[in-house]
Amino acid sequence: MSNETQTHAGFTHMKDGTAEDWEVIGKHFRSFSRKLPYRILDHLRLLKGDFSGFPIDRLDHSLQTATLAHEDGRDEEYVVCALLHDIGDTLGSYNHADIAAAMLEPFVSEENHWMVKHHAIFQGYYFFHHMGMDRNIREQFRTHPLFNQTAEFCAKYDAAAFDPKRESLPLDFFEPMVQRMFEKPRRSLYKQAV
Repeated sequence: MSNETQTHAGFTHMKDGTAEDWEVIGKHFRSFSRKLPYRILDHLRLLKGDFSGFPIDRLDHSLQTATLAHEDGRDEEYVVCALLHDIGDTLGSYNHADIAAAMLEPFVSEENHWMVKHHAIFQGYYFFHHMGMDRNIREQFRTHPLFNQTAEFCAKYDAAAFDPKRESLPLDFFEPMVQRMFEKPRRSLYKQAV
């Protein structure tokens, strides 16, 4: 079958795949990957209406966090990390930071990746003691070069973003930033396939 008319791979086991099969798959992958920013924004919108007891819903918290970072002059990548830091809440109730970090990893610096991955531990400084947990668990990372960056992210942007009276920039303000950042991965096994 010619790959011009072939719309799906013809194998039932990858060991039997041909170059033509993988050309078809690659074409679909490239088309699918270009829509990643839109899927991310759609997933972020799922946080709308999810208050979970907080003063504002999770989408507003994300927008406030990103707005604070933007107003403070942070670069675009940092602002997008602030916007998406809690996107894992819907699928990873027990490891939301890991989910956000895994999604961001191919597209952001190692520093911003580490900050997002560890923000839940650092954020715990503000409330873990109220839940019978160790609020100082972040101290295990005290000598890490990104300790201060992550503590600052939580103090200035994440922990401060629960104000129902505060105006935030709308999601459509951040959409072009998300689109630019997720346009092409920096680090990925599949980087050449895009």
